[in-house]
Amino acid sequence: MSDHFSGPRSLTDPAADITDVFAFPCPHSPQHLVLAMDVFGKAGPSALFSDAVIYRFRVRPAAIAETGPMSSFAIGTDEAIFDCVFEVPSSLKDGAQPIQYGRCMTPSGEAIQFCVNDEKGGKGNGVQVFAGQRSEPFFLDVRMIEKTVATGQLAFKKVGSDTLYGTNILAIVLKVEWKTLLKGEPMFAVVCETLAHGKRPVRIERVGRPEIKNVSLSWKMFDPVNRDLEIRDLYNSEDAFRLATDYFDTYRARMNANLTFYDGLDSKIDWAADEQGNHPLTKLLLADFLVVDASKPLSELSYFEIERSMLKGRIHATAGGRWLNEDIMDSIFTLYINGGNGPRIDDGIAGPITWSSKVFPYMAPPNPPRIVAS
Repeated sequence: MSDHFSGPRSLTDPAADITDVFAFPCPHSPQHLVLAMDVFGKAGPSALFSDAVIYRFRVRPAAIAETGPMSSFAIGTDEAIFDCVFEVPSSLKDGAQPIQYGRCMTPSGEAIQFCVNDEKGGKGNGVQVFAGQRSEPFFLDVRMIEKTVATGQLAFKKVGSDTLYGTNILAIVLKVEWKTLLKGEPMFAVVCETLAHGKRPVRIERVGRPEIKNVSLSWKMFDPVNRDLEIRDLYNSEDAFRLATDYFDTYRARMNANLTFYDGLDSKIDWAADEQGNHPLTKLLLADFLVVDASKPLSELSYFEIERSMLKGRIHATAGGRWLNEDIMDSIFTLYINGGNGPRIDDGIAGPITWSSKVFPYMAPPNPPRIVAS
């Protein structure tokens, strides 16, 4: 799931449905930060970006404000925005794939032109941009997650069935000289958004951390306050850097309830609630942006490492953020279920059909139509 199909509104326009967000130091040049946004889950061979959507990357400087049980980040107000927009695809004769062009507006005001599916992408001052169809980097067994939630018992098999095996997505990848283009250094908070194009752009979706809207917020049955409310479209409409107070208690109640459910799956409590009944992870997870430290090394298992170190009062060792090949479902379930105090949870899926590489544009080429799952 990660953020695939994360709410009723996202189902109406797959090209505006953000499926995943990644942020990591460039493997071969630490002066660069890589930001990636995937959209259009299970994209067909003819899938292209929407000319009616703005694909936005938002980056703000971040710092650790508190550690221990009250861990939190201080997020700066200076913001670097990268907006990617696309033209109407050109029509070609003889059934050839249409050609689509796009441009990325950088924080400096430069417009970088590129052609969709050109692996070299477009280049500007301190930025390289790729946009096109790639192999789905995310992997999970949705049926066994649903069975786990329905039965209250871990249902993962030794060898699971990857729900997204052989599928494709549309990806936008930015390789950015962070000292040149991003304000603040070297820690950043990253959020991706899709917005309806117009004089007053309207936010359709926003994604920071993986599996917030699906695994963490979608289940209604454990929530004693809003058991009948689908909250994900409300959540999508919020500014990740400035949550409104109107619905914050709604999000917090749902997150507390679902995290408490996961913590009980191993029949022991690893995350004791505070006096107000708040789960120790709720505050950090509702700060829903990827935090990446460009001064630290890339790690295959970097997601939430900064936050886990904060909770334990120690200095983080990795860049945090999120690397493309991390088994993110195992990482999240281990965090939620035993807090790292037990064996790593294994959902039975060892990897995607093809691993991403450490060479731009990083994600593997798209799978041929004959193996794309139905």
